[in-house]
Amino acid sequence: MEGVTISLFLLLAVVISGMLARLSPIAVPVPLVQIGLGALLATLTGSAITLEPTLFFLLFLPPLLFLDGWRIPKEGLFHDKATILELALGLVIFTVLGIGFFIHWMVPAIPLSVAFALAAILSPTDPIAVSAITARVPIPRRITHILEGESLLNDASGLVCMRFAVAATLTGTFSAGSAVLTFLWLAIGGIAVGLGVTWLVTRAKDLVSRKLGEETGSQILISILIPFGAYLLAEHLHCSGILAAVAAGIAMSYEEQRGRVLAVTRVRRAAVWDTVQFTMNGIIFVLLGEQLPGIVSGAARIVSDTGHLHPIWLGVYVVAITLALGALRLAWVWVSLRFTLFKAARRGEVIHTPSWRLVVAISVAGVRGAITLAGILTLPLVMNDGTPFPARDLVIFLAAGVIIVSLVAASVALPALLQDLELPPEPSHQREEDEARIAAAEAAIKAIEVTQHRLGTGRNDADLYADVGTRLMEVYRQRIDGRSRSGDENDQIRKVEEIERVLRLAGARAERDQILKMVRARKLPEEMARRIVREIDLTEARLSAVP
Repeated sequence: MEGVTISLFLLLAVVISGMLARLSPIAVPVPLVQIGLGALLATLTGSAITLEPTLFFLLFLPPLLFLDGWRIPKEGLFHDKATILELALGLVIFTVLGIGFFIHWMVPAIPLSVAFALAAILSPTDPIAVSAITARVPIPRRITHILEGESLLNDASGLVCMRFAVAATLTGTFSAGSAVLTFLWLAIGGIAVGLGVTWLVTRAKDLVSRKLGEETGSQILISILIPFGAYLLAEHLHCSGILAAVAAGIAMSYEEQRGRVLAVTRVRRAAVWDTVQFTMNGIIFVLLGEQLPGIVSGAARIVSDTGHLHPIWLGVYVVAITLALGALRLAWVWVSLRFTLFKAARRGEVIHTPSWRLVVAISVAGVRGAITLAGILTLPLVMNDGTPFPARDLVIFLAAGVIIVSLVAASVALPALLQDLELPPEPSHQREEDEARIAAAEAAIKAIEVTQHRLGTGRNDADLYADVGTRLMEVYRQRIDGRSRSGDENDQIRKVEEIERVLRLAGARAERDQILKMVRARKLPEEMARRIVREIDLTEARLSAVP
């Protein structure tokens, strides 16, 4: 019962955090509110949830990384693959070396190998935290895609670097060749497992659906189980479970393009995954806050044990490490940008040099989060000879402090950096959208013609089928005509479409209000009303969607 009660309190904290963020007179990011609520819960109850890192990784990371890989735009991911790999691999190694030496120099009590381990787990940006931050600020879509792609891929490189730093601490030896081979196996094996699991599961699911029909609930449950299966299999094979979950999500997006599931399945599955994402994102940050009192008490023990270390120095160390991380990231981003612009100029492309504020914003957006916390908690308690692992409590405190400071810095600095910033022009893709809608409308007209003739052939009421088919095809012909025009005439048509959308929204809402009023008056069966309201809700959701 205690576990159930704790889970319910965590869910309640997630709900309350959203309300508090909306009530706040200043723009406070929801993750920071959730961290504060978690810390308050731990303080009031006098205890915190014992966070088992392995279980934490298994329960939370696979579905969230899978969903990010599923929904991230693939054209952006592959278009900027070179930049993403530079950040996900090159920047991680650069950070491990630079920050590792810096930490050891600043705090000599932390051995160099342990400093490298701390730097390694601080090097990955957190995809969950990045998504939470970038959703609130007007970052260009291309930059958002680069940040999301980087955060999806740099976890494996950071965790591998940490693994070898810890091994070097325990054994006193390090092999660069072994590290490279292990990294390749983790990365390639993890990606292969993720792609393979998704392909096999979807093929088996399609086969069963063709034989027995499709059941929406089972389809949704299968999609939830895929990331866990990919993660567990990859970990069993000593590959990267994180990359396996990401690769499974990317493969799922391509499987989705085959259109083998029912429309109702897609609608309900999207709703379920939105709920999973909202809930797990919130619980992660509440749990992070729950750990803070214990981490702070561990830092207090460090102060009392050393005797000569003033508590204020712990805060100084955290701020110094955060600034050093930002400076190294800024330098790497600037060099990477110059290299990208140089290559574009050699190809003869038109160069749009971004503002320095946008470059700084990309650096500030590299926040740390749950992966850093879970990773640092996997540090062993003792060495091979039974002695305590050196400076374990101190590096855990430093990692948690950097998470908090980086979140606060990004939440405060990003809106200021991007306010009134003239962003590089974004392609509208309006022409591609018009062409796609015209092609879809033409396909619909052909299908209606074929179906109308098939249903009406040999019937006494064939004229009725022809009349209905003509009326429906006219709707699609108007859509084709509107999308085929250009210039002022096209703008006028789009204005008419917007007016129609607003009026249809008003009509849909009035429909629903009337149906619900009839239910309350017992003039309409509840089951029938529920079905009608769902149809109206889907119409309203479609009309309310922002292009």
